[in-house]
Amino acid sequence: MKRLLFVLLLFLTTLCYGQQFGGNPPSLKWKQVNTPQAKVIFPKGLDSTAMLVANIISSFAPVVQPTLGNKQKQVSIVLQNQTTTSNAYVGLAPFRSEFYLMPSQNSFELGSLNWPAQLAIHEYRHVQQYNNFNVGLSHVLRVLFGQGGQALGNELSIPNWFFEGDAVYNETLVSQQGRGRLPYFFSGYRAIWAAGRNYTWMKLRNGSYRDFIPDHYPLGYMMVAYGREKYGSDFWGKVTHDAAAFNTGLYPLQHAVKTYTGLKYDQFRIAAFDHFKKQFAADPLLPTLKNKHFTGNEEYPAFVNDSTLVFVRSTYDDIPKFIIHTGAKERALAVQHINNDNYFTYNNGQIIYAGYRPDPRWGYRTYSELVVLDLSTGKEHRITRKTRYYSAAFSADNKKIIAVDVSTLGKSTLHVLNANGTLQQAVPNPGGLFYTYPKFYGDKKVLTAVRNQKGQMSLALININTGSAKYLLPFSYEPIGFPTVFKDAVYYTKTIGKEDNLYVTSLTDGRTAMLEPGKNKFIGAYQPAVTSGKLAWVGMTATGFKIQEEQRGELLTGTIAKQQLNNISIDALNTDTAANRIAAVVTSPLLVTRYSKAHNLFNFHSLFPTINDPNYSIALVGDNVINTFTSELSLAYNRDEGYKRVGYTATYGGLYPFISAGANYTLDRKGFYKGSNIFYNETDLHAGLQVPLDFTVGKTSTFLNFGSSVYYTQSRFQEAYRTLFADRHYTYLSNFISFSNQIQKARKNINPRFAQSVTITYKNAIAGLNANQFLASGSLYLPGLSINHSLVLSGAHQQSGKNNGIGFSNNFPFSKGYTAENLDNMNKFSASYHFPIAYPDAGFGNLYYLLRLRGYLFYDHTHATDGSFLLNGKPFNTNFRSAGAALFFDGKVFNQGAVSFGIRYSYLLDPDLFGGNGRNRIELVLPVSIF
Repeated sequence: MKRLLFVLLLFLTTLCYGQQFGGNPPSLKWKQVNTPQAKVIFPKGLDSTAMLVANIISSFAPVVQPTLGNKQKQVSIVLQNQTTTSNAYVGLAPFRSEFYLMPSQNSFELGSLNWPAQLAIHEYRHVQQYNNFNVGLSHVLRVLFGQGGQALGNELSIPNWFFEGDAVYNETLVSQQGRGRLPYFFSGYRAIWAAGRNYTWMKLRNGSYRDFIPDHYPLGYMMVAYGREKYGSDFWGKVTHDAAAFNTGLYPLQHAVKTYTGLKYDQFRIAAFDHFKKQFAADPLLPTLKNKHFTGNEEYPAFVNDSTLVFVRSTYDDIPKFIIHTGAKERALAVQHINNDNYFTYNNGQIIYAGYRPDPRWGYRTYSELVVLDLSTGKEHRITRKTRYYSAAFSADNKKIIAVDVSTLGKSTLHVLNANGTLQQAVPNPGGLFYTYPKFYGDKKVLTAVRNQKGQMSLALININTGSAKYLLPFSYEPIGFPTVFKDAVYYTKTIGKEDNLYVTSLTDGRTAMLEPGKNKFIGAYQPAVTSGKLAWVGMTATGFKIQEEQRGELLTGTIAKQQLNNISIDALNTDTAANRIAAVVTSPLLVTRYSKAHNLFNFHSLFPTINDPNYSIALVGDNVINTFTSELSLAYNRDEGYKRVGYTATYGGLYPFISAGANYTLDRKGFYKGSNIFYNETDLHAGLQVPLDFTVGKTSTFLNFGSSVYYTQSRFQEAYRTLFADRHYTYLSNFISFSNQIQKARKNINPRFAQSVTITYKNAIAGLNANQFLASGSLYLPGLSINHSLVLSGAHQQSGKNNGIGFSNNFPFSKGYTAENLDNMNKFSASYHFPIAYPDAGFGNLYYLLRLRGYLFYDHTHATDGSFLLNGKPFNTNFRSAGAALFFDGKVFNQGAVSFGIRYSYLLDPDLFGGNGRNRIELVLPVSIF
């Protein structure tokens, strides 16, 4: 299928945020607060959160805006509180933002700031970026094609590392924390540098199937921070203005950097890296082997006894599994349930952790349910349903469980459960704390890391009955996490300056010691596990997170270092006029009004052209802000028939079934009669219902989608043919059901190692004519001979009624290489074997990067009959068999857009009766997603 690269890039740019169409139940009532910068739309009950977000944006936006430009257009921000995911985005087509309000338990990764406040700081910087990147050629594309046109222009001119690096710099600048002050944020690059891995720029930008490569966030921060420090606060504003405007031609940002620094782009980025390498020059040389690739992450170790550890391992070849390790021996216990976080705890033969589960219908409503794994039997069972629990841990006798409950209103509460998951007690929270990683300390207290309203952290002993807190450390912006209680001491990780180190604090006298310098072989020390004679922890290496296990002895010595804010030698973070701006924010009351679900329902935002020869079309697309209504007004031309079509389709997803409707009017449809062309005009009307369901739970993702639509078609012959043919009209139903089920897929798996998909459609005329068509198709995905190999068995059956008065569209998956025809009865069997060939990790000119070369072998067998079609004087009854191979290239264009394409060779074992000569066929293939 051939499509314009233009459309492909628009798709990559605008549809990568994971929005859920119709994802909220209709019972959710929406409100709004308005400021010149943002319209904050939120569910009832989140008034204070919405006001906080609006006030923060109003306070800091004018101060930081001049560094990019002075353009400002109000954005709509939707606060999503039903999800258990910590995330957010700002996007064009349409221009809107969504905040997923669930804070993360891991304060080292994203920080400990008030989560809605951090999202306001970070995401609004993206708003300012889009507002000020609407210049030059990007603006011309917007005029021509709407917001999607600007999205394309910005995608081609501004790399994703700048978008995220600039936003991370902003969160670091205007607060006293931000990821630019967190050692964890730099740990991946520190590990690569310490191991002497000198990866190419294209590899750092595009990633790898073989080696660990950090994402573009820390890379972007280092580039942005160095540019601000070296060339001033307005440097990136000038660079990105010229780049988005395409003032400098091909490679617009690279040339703009040279314009304002006098350095070639590669010289600039090397200088940026060198600046940060100097900050971590004291890092130990990591014990990694030459040419050794990513071997997998080992996380959350727990001692079964002094000689045995249990932990989670996840590799590029395999999905996360619980591993039990003794000496040189280890075995896999079980695959971990689908989850948002690999965290688990162990006690007395049992593991407990939180598994992810979505609501079947409402995509924004998800749950975090507790799962218990018994090590002796290997059996697992969920003990809670439709809960929002995190960081669960057993009591000493396994009769009780402590877990963090986070409500849809953002309140954090410690829940005490019995072993079956039944709530026994909700611990009061008079201080409004946010709890992370709680552990029992005796029967009446809980030891937990806590965040206050400002985002400062401490360790606290919480009285289960009263909720009163005894703080073991002074509050600071330096993250604390992963506490584990052993006897009368708590072991934990804490940030001090540029390091995340291990500490132990006595729960009797308060004395604190730290892991002795030089004892840690890795970057950072996280997730401590303790037993009577040993201490284990996790650190970052160039081949993934690894476990270090040592005799406990004298590892922990000295006293805790003086707390200090980590600036990583970027003076502007303290001297800029916007430094720590968030501290001056006053949450003023704002007018709260009702937000109508019908507001700006059509919201046409982009014009998308498509070439799918012989079909050419252009569509005006609209989506409302709360993502419940999508519509499309289109013009199309078919080169084969020469017809012109105007159409409109719309879908409303705010109720349990999706409701869709549309109309098309086609001019100059062409037919063939007695050796001459005949022409007619056609009117199509349709309406239908569809129910998409997500039954994902445990270790498999399962989806069911079914629906039915009614179509009315009227054909009116043009004047010259009206004496020969009467106008006709007919009505038919189109029904479908699709099902898919698959286990989790590792990064290098070409296909899931076990999966099934089935689709059934049935079309039946109900008025005007007699016609029907039945199509069933499905595939079974099985493991191959090696871990990333895959065997796929597929089948299909299509049956059309005799003497059909309607030529229904043909979606039968015909044998590869043949010209397909819509015949009465078709049956197909197919087998294909998929395998990786090589992982080149190579590219050219920052234009294309090849990550993987893969192939497959196939055999297709289609048998078809048709009573109305005579072949050599006999009713049509023949085979269409083919065999061949394909070669696929998985890579990225412009260092960020994922693209796969292939070349397929088919050898036809039977004649191609409907087109083409010869047995050999070569085709260009652009693959689509399996599910």
